[in-house]
Amino acid sequence: MNFSKYILFLSLFFWFGNAFSQATDSLAYQLQRTKINNLLAKRSITFNQYFQSLDRHTGIFGLQTKKDIRRSNEILMDIVKTDNTVFKELKILLDYRTTVQTEVESKSNESENRNYGFIKTINLLRGQAQKLQAEAAENNRQTERYQYFLIAAVALIMILIFAIIRVKSTKAR
Repeated sequence: MNFSKYILFLSLFFWFGNAFSQATDSLAYQLQRTKINNLLAKRSITFNQYFQSLDRHTGIFGLQTKKDIRRSNEILMDIVKTDNTVFKELKILLDYRTTVQTEVESKSNESENRNYGFIKTINLLRGQAQKLQAEAAENNRQTERYQYFLIAAVALIMILIFAIIRVKSTKAR
C-alpha cells in the first residue's frame, strides 16, 4: 500500500512538473513578446518626436537652428538604439522559438522511434505467437498419432494375449 502511494506521488509530481515547465516556457515567451511590443511602441513615439523636431524651426526667418538639428539627431540616435535593442530582443525571441521547435521535433522523433519500437515488438511477438500456435498444432497432431499407435498396440497386445491363452487352453485339453 505504501509503495502505491509513493508511485502515485511520483507520477503526480512529474505530471505537474511537466505542466509547470510548459507554463513557464509560454510565460517566458509571452514576456519576451511584451518586451518587444513595448520597445516598438517606444520607437513609434520616438519616431513621431523625430518628425515633430524636423518640423520645428526656431531660427530666424523660420529656419532650423543647430540646436534643432542636434535635437533631431539625438532623437534619431535614440531611434537607432531602440532599433538595435529590438533586434537583440527579436533574436532572443527567435532563438527561443527555435529552441522550442527543436524540442518539439526531438520529442516527436522520440515518440516516433518509441512507437516504431512498439510496432516492431508487436510484430515480433505476433510472429512468435503464430510460430508457437503452429508448433502447438503440430504437437497436437503428433500426440493424436501416438495415441492411435498406442491404442493399436494395446489392442494388438490384447489380441496376442487372448490368442496365447486360447492356444494354451486348447493344448491343455
